[in-house]
Amino acid sequence: MNEKAAVGERAAEEYIKDGMVVGLGTGSTVYYTIVKIADMIKNGLTISGVATSVQTENLAKSLGIPLLDLNTVQKIDIAIDGADEIDPQFCAIKGGGGALLREKLIAKHAEKFIVVVDSHKIVQQLGGFPLPVEVVPFGAKLTEKAIQKFGCKTVFREKEGKAFVTDNGNYIIDCYFSRMEKPKELAMALNGIPGVVENGLFINMVHHVITVDKKDKVIVL
Repeated sequence: MNEKAAVGERAAEEYIKDGMVVGLGTGSTVYYTIVKIADMIKNGLTISGVATSVQTENLAKSLGIPLLDLNTVQKIDIAIDGADEIDPQFCAIKGGGGALLREKLIAKHAEKFIVVVDSHKIVQQLGGFPLPVEVVPFGAKLTEKAIQKFGCKTVFREKEGKAFVTDNGNYIIDCYFSRMEKPKELAMALNGIPGVVENGLFINMVHHVITVDKKDKVIVL
């Protein structure tokens, strides 16, 4: 069973309705949601999308999904995106693909935020996946030192041997925690550091999670 395809397609089938403005996430699972939405448009569905990354924007355009600029949107009816980890309280880590800032902006302003994940992304406690933190390039090494005071090991993300640069022109520091006891407090504290643009902790934002149970059945939590 292709869990990513199953949950991604289920999200489109269950939640996308005619006339909606839809936040389109980034990543390998929500890819299937986007492809399914494109198929639904071919069969008469009318929606507009708001992309969370240049990657998603290019994909949506190639599939014929009409897009809106976020600055022109009055409301976002629903956003659908993946996650790198999510716990039973629906606290999630996102940003493995480097789009966490735009993803959080769109999720925050959506009336409903749906996360689609394969069963391996469901965890009892966050921290197995490194927490991405987006930082401005100016003074980035000093920002890194401030982040390290929270007890994590840090690595500047690279791509093809060079610094990874986000769609917003920033860097990402991946933070490795042995345990993440209080994600809500950590998220607030990280964002209080000058130089930090945003972190990949999504707290009190997720309305529903679509995943696969132990019997290989797609479920909505």
